[in-house]
Amino acid sequence: MNRRVSALGWGLLLAAVGLLALGAGVGSTGLESVLHLSDDPVAWQIVWEIRLPRTVGAWVAGALLGLAGAVAQGLFRNPLADPYLLGSASGASLGVALTLVLFGVSPFATQWLARLGMTGGAFMGAVAGVLLTLLLAKGVQHTLRLLLAGVIVGVVLGAAKELVLLARPDLLQSMQAFMLGSTAFVGWSACLIMLGVLLACAFVAWVLGPALDGLSLGEFTARSLGLSLAPLRVALIGVIALATGTAVAQTGLIAFVGLAAPHLVRSVARTSHGRLALLSAGMGGALLLASDILARGLLAPQELPVGVLTAVLGGTYLLWLMHRRVRGVGAI
Repeated sequence: MNRRVSALGWGLLLAAVGLLALGAGVGSTGLESVLHLSDDPVAWQIVWEIRLPRTVGAWVAGALLGLAGAVAQGLFRNPLADPYLLGSASGASLGVALTLVLFGVSPFATQWLARLGMTGGAFMGAVAGVLLTLLLAKGVQHTLRLLLAGVIVGVVLGAAKELVLLARPDLLQSMQAFMLGSTAFVGWSACLIMLGVLLACAFVAWVLGPALDGLSLGEFTARSLGLSLAPLRVALIGVIALATGTAVAQTGLIAFVGLAAPHLVRSVARTSHGRLALLSAGMGGALLLASDILARGLLAPQELPVGVLTAVLGGTYLLWLMHRRVRGVGAI
């Protein structure tokens, strides 16, 4: 009974957030235009071609980041792990910078070829960053070595991106738009791609949930349970890389969603890693969608970059969480 009530509550929350996202910023009449779509073909076109794909895209991108964050925290047995830990963010940034140099266009150009090039550059850069991390770590046998290699790759690729921008300072404004993150240019094709990746990654995370539960007890215990750690790590890293790279390629760098979503789920309920991954996906989608609504409404008609808002909100939440835990330890 409690599970049914909880599921109903989640559904109502997501439905309310989705309706608000549709209504936010639809012309000058907002939600009223959404409620009278049949009388206003312009409002219908705005909702169908702009607001609805943006709403769906924001939710799916947040779900990908939340899912990747839950898997990363389980893999590294560290609640501070996030989806960008394996060098995917810096790799995506470098990929976008190199694509801008090759195409010589803004990442928000309307030409489909330019948009395809930007998406492909970000995705390939994210995957290349993860592969470089694996190469530097000499495989997936040691979790600590993977963690350190990811940090090193992130710094090196970030420096390479800065060198590219120093050589081409005219690209600074375009890169800034990607670095701050935005859901404003997500279309139906991007939604379908992200949804397909989300379903595949969620399935793998659910299937590997019991193995993650065993890995959380320590590598020695996991081996004693008969788990093959190397193939397990390869599959989990593949989920993290694919989910993160797909989301970053479509929306840019959006901070703290993948880190905060699993924490919010754990604060509500204790659960296995399989369910945690799925619930974190839902929480991540709700977080990014709510942040997108705030980004559109706080300084309307101007719009804040959603990545800035998620960084402020996520950082504030994690500082509060750390303060509460420190006070709890002190009380003990």
